[in-house]
Order: sequence, then C-alpha cells, then structure tokens
Amino acid sequence: MKKIGACVRPYVPLIVLGVACSAAEAIFELLIPMVMSDIVDIGIPAADTDYILREGLKMVGMAILSLCFGMAGAAVSSIVGMGFGANLRRAEYEQIQTYAFSNIEKFSTASLVTRLTSDVNALQITLMMSMRIAVRSPVMLVAAIVLSVRISTRLSSVFLVSLPLLAAVVATIMVKASPMFRALQEQTDALNLVVQENLTGIRVVKSFVREDGETEKFQQRNQALRNTSLKAFGTVVVNMPAMMLIMYSTLIAVMWLGGHMVYNDTLGKGDLMVYFTYITQIMISLMMFSMMFMMATRAIACGRRVAEVLNEAPAMDDGAADTAARVPDGSIDFDGVSFRYHADNPEWVLRNINLHIKSGETVGILGGTGSGKTSLVSLIPRLYECQEGTVRVGGRPVQDYTMEHLRSAVSMVLQKNTLFSGTIRDNLRWGKPDATDEELWEACKTACADEFLKTMPDGLDTDLGQGGVNVSGGQKQRLCIARALLSKPQILILDDSTSAVDMATDAKIRAAFRSGFAGTTKLIIAQRVASVMDADRIVVMDDGKIVDMGTHAELMEQSPIYREVYQSQQEGAIANA
Repeated sequence: MKKIGACVRPYVPLIVLGVACSAAEAIFELLIPMVMSDIVDIGIPAADTDYILREGLKMVGMAILSLCFGMAGAAVSSIVGMGFGANLRRAEYEQIQTYAFSNIEKFSTASLVTRLTSDVNALQITLMMSMRIAVRSPVMLVAAIVLSVRISTRLSSVFLVSLPLLAAVVATIMVKASPMFRALQEQTDALNLVVQENLTGIRVVKSFVREDGETEKFQQRNQALRNTSLKAFGTVVVNMPAMMLIMYSTLIAVMWLGGHMVYNDTLGKGDLMVYFTYITQIMISLMMFSMMFMMATRAIACGRRVAEVLNEAPAMDDGAADTAARVPDGSIDFDGVSFRYHADNPEWVLRNINLHIKSGETVGILGGTGSGKTSLVSLIPRLYECQEGTVRVGGRPVQDYTMEHLRSAVSMVLQKNTLFSGTIRDNLRWGKPDATDEELWEACKTACADEFLKTMPDGLDTDLGQGGVNVSGGQKQRLCIARALLSKPQILILDDSTSAVDMATDAKIRAAFRSGFAGTTKLIIAQRVASVMDADRIVVMDDGKIVDMGTHAELMEQSPIYREVYQSQQEGAIANA
C-alpha cells in the first residue's frame, strides 16, 4: 500500500488545504444555530428589531463563508482525486511494462484493464469523498455533541443508546460487505474478458455463426455480475434504513424528554430548537460517516487488487547486467538449454538444446506444431528465461546485456502479427522512430510491401484502423517484416511470418534478405519447406529436441522427418495444380 500512498504524496499540500476548507465549512454551519438561538431567546421576546437584524446579518455572513469554504473544498478534492487517479494508473501501466510474459500470464488482460479503470476510479472517488466527508463529518459530529451537551446534559444521555447502536450496524455491514466487493470486481473481470474476446475475435464468431452462443455466454457472466452486485449493494443498502430508524427514534426520544423539560421551565424554547438542529447534524454526520465506511469497504477491495499489480515483481530484470555492453555480432549459441514455461510443470518444452549459429548465417527451423520452434527463438531476446543451460548472443550470455540493448539488436516478427491504430507510417516507425520516408520505402520494398502501398491513395499515411483491419493477413505480415527491418538488427527472427503470402512473394522476400541483409543473422521458422530450403542450415525439431540438422540436400538424404514433410508438400502442390 506504500506504492499507492506514493501516488498521493505530491498532493499532500492540497489535501491539507482541502481538509482545512471542509473543517471551516463545518464550523461555520455549527455556529449558525447558536446565533439563531439568541434571536429566539433574546431578540424576539424583547422585540429588539436591531438585534434581530444584526444577528440575522451575522447568520447570512456565516452561511456565505460556509458556502465559499465548501466550494473551495470541493474544487480542491476534485483536483486531488483526479491527479491521484492519473498517478495510480500511470504507476500500474509502467509496472505492467516491466512484466515478463510469465507475469502477464498471472493476470488476464480483462483483469488488468479493470484494475486500471474501475478499481482506480473507486479509489479516487473514495479519496475525493474522504477529503469532504471524512473531515466534515467528524468535525460536525464532535462539535455538535459538545454543543448539545452544553445545552443539556440530561437530553444528551440519549446518545448513550443511539451511538453504540449505529457503530454496531456499521461494523456488521462492513464485515459482511468486504468479501462481496472483492467478488464483485472479479465478476467484472470475467464479464470484461467475454466482451474483449468477442470483439477481438468477431470475425471468427461470425464465420462460425456463433453469435447466439457468445450472447448466451455474455448473459451468463452478466447475470453473475448482477447477482453479485445485488448481494453486495443489498447488504450496504441495509445501512440506510437502519440509520434512519435509529435517527428518528433518537429524535422522538429528544422530543419527549425535551418537551417535558420546556414545560417544566428547565430548558428554553430556543435551546430546544437549537438542540434539534444539532441532533439532526449529529445524525446526518453519522450517516455520512457510515456511507464513507461503505465506500471504504469497496475501496479496500479495489486497493488490494491494484496493489497486487504494483507489487508483482518482474520475473526477469537486468539484474547484474553490464549497462555498457552492446551486442557485437549476430552469433547465437545454445549450450545444454532446457526450458519449461512454469517451474511446476513436469514436462519440458525444450530439452538439452545444443545449437551454434554464426553471425550472418541463415538458419531455417522446421517442425510440427508443439515441437518447440517458437519457444526456442523466444529465449534469444529473453522473452522467457531458460531453466537449464546458457543462451549466448555475440559470445556473451543474454543476461549480460540489459534487455533494452539485447532486444534492440534482435528484431522478431511473431506468429501473431500485431499492428496498432494509426497510420502505416506510425506503425513502421516502431522499428526506427526517426526513420525518413526513403528508409521507410526501402524497408517496404525489401518486405514486398511497396507493391500494395503504391495502390493506396494515402500511401504511408493510410490509416490502418484498430489492429490493422484495413489490410489483409498477407499485407499485415509484410508490414510487420518491414517494421522489423527498419531497426537494421543484427539478428532477425521470422516466426512463420510469411505463411499468409503467396509463394512468389515469399521467394522475393527471401531473395531480398540474401542481397540486402548479408551481415544479419536470420532465423526463419516455417511450415513450408520452400521457405527454408535455400538456408545455410535447416534445423528439424520434434518434441522439444533437435532431431536433424543440415542443408536441404543433406536432410533429404539423412532425415526421414524432413523428407516426409517435403514429399507431402510436393504431392500437395502437384495435386492442387
């Protein structure tokens, strides 16, 4: 929770100012009934018009001052609340950026979105209300009780019954509501997950005519959220009628006792009227205070969820990396490397990998689904950390480099191509923020993306829409390759990134790599043998192990797996022709 408190620290002076304004507002409100009492008990019996006007003007002045302090307090609390919310969202977002893949897998994307939005909103609203209610209510409560006791100690004995009852009601509701609000936020996560998956995969949903199934899934989650909300807020709602019952019972008791005291001339009429004002303020303050506790109950549940994000330690960091170290060349070495995604998983994804790649070499990686191809190349830029063995880049273990320097030397085009909202130019410049138009077009030409870009009326300034919906799968792949090439990496990893382009375009891209990126080490994961058959070496993987390695000709002679894949693809090509 210290990290959450750090987001409030810059606003401490404003919080002090807001608290002072709220306290002053409450004090002036409390003084007004005292002046009114003097008017009733002194001015009216004496028919002293001047006294009444003078005291009346004093009441107006106090009301204006109370209003001004109230407005100032509200403005300051809004500034503090919004600033705190912005700081907290930034702190969460920056923490998420430090996560390794294994950290992100602990939280669903929908849950992280909820924690950045809904949970933070609950915390900032609670802070804003606290500056007003948590200051104003105690000040008014204590002051009103003191002033009430000064008027009549006997009447104030009523509080000995009502106040403990109120405290018991609030405490009971808080204890019961706290776990419910935690469950409420988790149900919100579940609903957001369904919505996110549906919108992200809307093409799949429609192509399989699964709208009804998705609607039913949404309704189930929505109903679960509704039921949890009813349960949580239904518990909290009990607070209001319980408070009103105690409040009006207290007023009736004061009327009964106070009426007898006025009748017996042991209490003045003005004092009884002022006493009613104070006791009303006491009850209202208690109601506001209890409402604040209810908000705090939800805020605590939300705060714990936010703290989980802030306190999640990144699974990988720079540690003892040499900050001055740069990757000297594109050589890659795997020495006895074994890897699994979770430490408690008994199955190894990669087992005893020994592979040595020279700088500038082109290596194809072939294997069936689940053979460990993507896992293997993911260890090079430290997207994951191997549990056994050593991965070296440029002759040094990858842990010797900072992740920034290592990943700037390695460009990876992933299986799932991702483009962001904005123009093509904006997306390409992820590879090099200061790239000129000439450099952009050169990279596009190498990736064969210039062919379709020239047909677009806005060229590089074409808006891609969210996730690149305005381009086809093959065009998206070529843009992602061009983006990777812009950084002029020492190591280029293509993870099945030409699967959506035709054979002729695939051949052009490979030819461009050979002529324009001779000094770059290229690792090409492919399902098609044709995409890797001209590589310097081809690695064949099966069940997390390297089973064969060599040139196309060598593997055709010695590798049954490679030969079978090649022949099946050739037969398929002939059949399709």
